[in-house]
Amino acid sequence: MKILDGQLVSQLIRDELKIRVAQLVAEGKKIPHLAALLIGNNGASETYVNAKVKACAEIGYKSTLIKYDETIEEIRVLSIIEELNNNPDIDGILVQLPLPKHVSEEKVINTIAPAKDVDGFHPVSVGKMIQGLDTFIPATPHGIMLLLEHYKIDTKGMAAAVIGRSNIVGRPMSILLSSNIKLGNCTVTLCHSHTKNIKEICQQSDIIVAALGRQEFITGEMVKEGVIIIDVGITRIADASKKSGYALIGDVHFASVSPKCSFITPVPKGVGPMTIAGLMKNTFKACEEMN
Repeated sequence: MKILDGQLVSQLIRDELKIRVAQLVAEGKKIPHLAALLIGNNGASETYVNAKVKACAEIGYKSTLIKYDETIEEIRVLSIIEELNNNPDIDGILVQLPLPKHVSEEKVINTIAPAKDVDGFHPVSVGKMIQGLDTFIPATPHGIMLLLEHYKIDTKGMAAAVIGRSNIVGRPMSILLSSNIKLGNCTVTLCHSHTKNIKEICQQSDIIVAALGRQEFITGEMVKEGVIIIDVGITRIADASKKSGYALIGDVHFASVSPKCSFITPVPKGVGPMTIAGLMKNTFKACEEMN
């Protein structure tokens, strides 16, 4: 069993980007600038955004964090995004999800200019991904593919199970793994809450991407020997022994599953850091293409 160390690989990617930014500075060229919009006081969202802003600072990107109370009107949110769209100094726009109920996630995503859609959620980005065209890949799936690439995992011909069908992880992962690309060419089964035989599907799968948000859902009896496990799930549980007061638990029961694995991502320090790496790669790409 080998650990897919997302923290290590993410750091290598950030170090590479840091060198490329230094080259831009030396040549007097524009450096990437990410704008992040955070609405409300969701603790987890604040943690995620702060981690992204910190990564920008480490690499040498410029970043602008825009925070508003959750009472902000939807029309004002859309207006702010339009202002960012029209600001030539901004290369990438990130709107941290989830949003307050009165603000339409669909309207917000559709308002972001496709050229600045570094989260890869805009219908234009999704459509290009489906067609195999060059585009922004959603940050978490992008990070997962970068992790597989680093560890030189050949997925060709594998049976893959993607558990969860969100537009953020599950659906794009199913598309990428089934695509005719270097780290694709899998036969993919996309499972969800209405799938009746998830256990049997998992037992027949060479690679499992667990992204359903149910702690320790995948257990040892559900997987076969040599399986590759990508655990995307993160659930906070109270833990007085931790400085933060909580522990992070994945969708996979690590103790029972890991002995059967050829590769597995831990929680934390697995997919999470790779999500930020994917976002940083997308932001650099946006800057390159607009300047």
